[in-house]
Amino acid sequence: MSNAMAMWIKLKDKPMGRWLFARAVCWKAPYFSTIAPRFEELKPGYARVSLKKRRAVQNHIGTVHAIAACNLAELGAGTMMEASLPASMRWLPKSMSVQYLKTCKTDLIAECTTSDLAEGPARDVVVNVDMKDTNGNLVVHADINMYVSPRKRNA
Repeated sequence: MSNAMAMWIKLKDKPMGRWLFARAVCWKAPYFSTIAPRFEELKPGYARVSLKKRRAVQNHIGTVHAIAACNLAELGAGTMMEASLPASMRWLPKSMSVQYLKTCKTDLIAECTTSDLAEGPARDVVVNVDMKDTNGNLVVHADINMYVSPRKRNA
């Protein structure tokens, strides 16, 4: 079990545990703190993370900014990969394709999924991210291509 998954299991049901988990993730990767993410669920091959629509993530027309949505997608996908892959494997985002389907006028909830989490040779793994508004409307879809490879062993 990865350190990220162990931390999630330890904190998720504690008072302020999910908040602490999000702060720990943002401490490791500080840029993500700009969206003030909320982790709602994390398990192998799946993550659900959200952001609250607030002034800091809005664009000039008062909707959630496209790049804030991209940050949410990459954060959810990356955390899911970190928590899901065997310790012998590592990951790195390689590319991201994003479709902005509707303007987002509410909080955003991102669901990140993949099924290719086994040990093995270096390869590309696609993480699918669907983002919905609080009314259940699909507003953004992203496919994030992750390069997954065995960790180098120190001799």
